[in-house]
Amino acid sequence: MNIDLNSDLGESLGVWRMGDDAAMLSLVSSANVACGFHAGDPAGILRTLRQAKERGVAVGAHVSYRDLVGFGRRNMDVDSADLRADVIYQIGALKGLAAAAGTTVRYVKPHGALYNTIAHDERQARDVIAAIREIDPGLCLVALAGSPLLGWARGEGLRAVAEAFADRAYTPQGTLVSRREPGAVLHDADEVAARMLRLATDGTVTAIDGSTVRIEAESVCVHGDSPGAVEMARQVRARLEQAGVTIRSFVDSAA
Repeated sequence: MNIDLNSDLGESLGVWRMGDDAAMLSLVSSANVACGFHAGDPAGILRTLRQAKERGVAVGAHVSYRDLVGFGRRNMDVDSADLRADVIYQIGALKGLAAAAGTTVRYVKPHGALYNTIAHDERQARDVIAAIREIDPGLCLVALAGSPLLGWARGEGLRAVAEAFADRAYTPQGTLVSRREPGAVLHDADEVAARMLRLATDGTVTAIDGSTVRIEAESVCVHGDSPGAVEMARQVRARLEQAGVTIRSFVDSAA
């Protein structure tokens, strides 16, 4: 059994530090690197890319709405032309920095509100898909497991990778519990590791109401900005490897 372990990195901005990229890069197989629209500055992003290169970690563009103040977590109704250009701009910027770091951008994972919106909003979803196809149709798109976005992307010829979240609670319908709701974000590293082992081996997780939800995912995310993120990722990786699950980026099996 193989599964990818990813985290959102490169999100520090100037003197404001977010997460521990160096530590996370020793644990994950894929790094979703900020592109400057929700977080990250060029020097910090470049540093993260160089560290990812040193550790053999696959790199993806963590594109977002243009929302530094809200950390990309505010819903926005962006015009199609603007959204497409914004996504192209962010991927292009990260591609340039990645080239300087001696690595390449292999996939795209939208961030925050954009990620959640395009999971079900077909208009914005198709704008993001079109943007990816325009700049590099060989890029994979990481999307919420079970969402319509996976089918829309595959229908346009993109490789779409289904993703689950280690540190987020699920509804009985298989969607993420809103961050505005109590219990939406999980903090117990041992509990999270046990949940991800069940996901990797059985394909199910326990929803917030105690019911069982089936989640088919190729990749698991541990948010780099969560308190205790490094320990959580460490325990998830250790528990999976102890059970014989190989941690490997999904891009390693890309055609």
